[in-house]
Amino acid sequence: MMDSMIETEYPLSFRKKEAKELGEHLKLRHSVELVGTKRVGISDFLRFFLYRRGIVQKYIERREFHLFISVDLNDLVELEIFPFWILTFKRINDAVQAAAVSEKLKREINLLFLDSIQERDTFLTLENIRQAISKIVKAKITPTIFLIRFDRIVNVCDSQFFSNLEGLVDSSGRKLAYVFTSFRKIDEMAGEKLSRNFLHVFQNIIFIKPADKKSTKIIFGTFKKRYKIRQKGRVVRKLIEICGGHVQYLHLAIIILSQNIKLQKVDPSELFEIICRDERIVLQSEEIWESLDKNEQSILLNIHNRDDISNEEKETGRYLWDTGMVHHLDGENYIFSPLFESFLEIKSGEKELKELTDFTKKENDLYSFLMGNLDKVCEREKIIEAVWPESAELGVSDWTIDRLVARLREKLKNQKSKYQAITVKTRGFKLTS
Repeated sequence: MMDSMIETEYPLSFRKKEAKELGEHLKLRHSVELVGTKRVGISDFLRFFLYRRGIVQKYIERREFHLFISVDLNDLVELEIFPFWILTFKRINDAVQAAAVSEKLKREINLLFLDSIQERDTFLTLENIRQAISKIVKAKITPTIFLIRFDRIVNVCDSQFFSNLEGLVDSSGRKLAYVFTSFRKIDEMAGEKLSRNFLHVFQNIIFIKPADKKSTKIIFGTFKKRYKIRQKGRVVRKLIEICGGHVQYLHLAIIILSQNIKLQKVDPSELFEIICRDERIVLQSEEIWESLDKNEQSILLNIHNRDDISNEEKETGRYLWDTGMVHHLDGENYIFSPLFESFLEIKSGEKELKELTDFTKKENDLYSFLMGNLDKVCEREKIIEAVWPESAELGVSDWTIDRLVARLREKLKNQKSKYQAITVKTRGFKLTS
């Protein structure tokens, strides 16, 4: 996870439209869903919103004491209900202990949390969370729980879980609000498990689109300092253009640029080809592609091929326009990033994708690491350190790791290797013969 201190350096004008809209909802104590395509920059925006001094005064309410409680579900190892509530309670306790509140309140919240840890009972934990939220509200503090990457847990949630979320809001006198983040709308992902009785918790949706040029330049400026990049003018404009406001594309592109600078291989005319061919960029494009349904994929290919899009297709693929993957300008539809457009050339058959039995660099890094720990379980965190040392701070997604393992597994099979990569559920992977 990127250090939150980076986002606190962003000016208050960063993603002003989204910050203003979110602030208006929180001022009215509305719960909100932030929805955007994979790795587009929701977490980047939220860390800015959570930690930047002056956010509450500018966008919410000057007269109230707002307590922001950040619960990053990437930290949830076991994707089960009880660990979710314990993690949430821990983050509530952490936020209270760090806040400028009375020592009495800190002690009371901490005792409730310790009681939940000791008893390990879901019902008791929920009751203790309810009491904790009530005590916070009685102290004239307005709490907001930010459930980051809620899509990780939604598949194990039932109607009782959503009822409990709503119950906490009711017991707080409607003072508690949630901010959920996901790459799809929560009700779409939950399906029949999400009763219509609970939909008002998720009715306010803000789509986080790729950043505009002004905000992208702000992000670039921060990364530029970190990676000590001195390039200006044409190179900078080219990077911003090809990434299309997608934060993960931008971060990866800067890493690639930085590595090529060290190798003295930077030619602005070749910059796009260098970046779009990089395996890390291809994996990111695949992750975006695989997060779409078949209809949305088909519509994207039609747009790429400059085919006319019917009104029915626009309705079916509304997600593409809502999230900014496609934008409409002067009567034409455009793909948000030339990098993703290049990936679509492969999907449409314009570019040949060679399926080789030889390992790519990342596949070889993964194979070497697993081989060095033959028959031992390798946790995801250790795999990230070994395979993506240059990208660990970005937060390598579960999908990216799973996809790389799947590619390695397939190539080992094609090579008729005696080794195979095994998935060890909830723990990681291992190579065995």
